[in-house]
Amino acid sequence: QVQLVESGGGLVQAGDSLRLSCAASGRTFSTYSMGWFRQAPGKEREFVAAIRWTGSTYYTNSVKGRFTISRDNAKNTVYLQMNSLKPEDTAVYYCAAGTVSDLQLKRADYWGQGTQVTVSS
Repeated sequence: QVQLVESGGGLVQAGDSLRLSCAASGRTFSTYSMGWFRQAPGKEREFVAAIRWTGSTYYTNSVKGRFTISRDNAKNTVYLQMNSLKPEDTAVYYCAAGTVSDLQLKRADYWGQGTQVTVSS
């Protein structure tokens, strides 16, 4: 069993940066690939990024070059560094644990409760 708790969301202006954190409980954290998703009002949940336990990373095209996913297995934490934020990045951001193939299909074994990110223009 893995429990995920996101933090770090907030209200920022376009061009600003935010770093989201996802703290995981459970001793099997390092064996999971971890992912970030987002869901804007009236839209489907969208895959944002994923990272294997080895450190290999995957991104959706719209965030490549602006967002960076990383993990600290010693702290059971995964991060999403978001730079050059745009109003269209506004969404609830969710952390998830699973396999990379499942995460890219928006499937996960475990989900966090989400944290709101709002980017004003």
